[in-house]
Amino acid sequence: MKKNTENTGFALGKKNYIMLAIGFAVVILGFILMIGGGSDDPNVFNGKELFSFRRIILSPIIILAGFVFEIYAIMKKPKEDDENTEKE
Repeated sequence: MKKNTENTGFALGKKNYIMLAIGFAVVILGFILMIGGGSDDPNVFNGKELFSFRRIILSPIIILAGFVFEIYAIMKKPKEDDENTEKE
């Protein structure tokens, strides 16, 4: 019996790559939230700005969520494969 699957040469489906791009954007957003907190004068320490909620708690949670989403995007089976196996 002949299979109707097309060999595109890509390891994942189109939806998986879109999800990977979204996860990558979330990770980048987390790193952007982490930047800053420096001082113009090296003799002045601004601990309140450096150790803010955004940099210490929120940003690492967003980065971790982005990495978890990336793993999900890689592990998710493309739907095209599911439809083609049902037709056989």
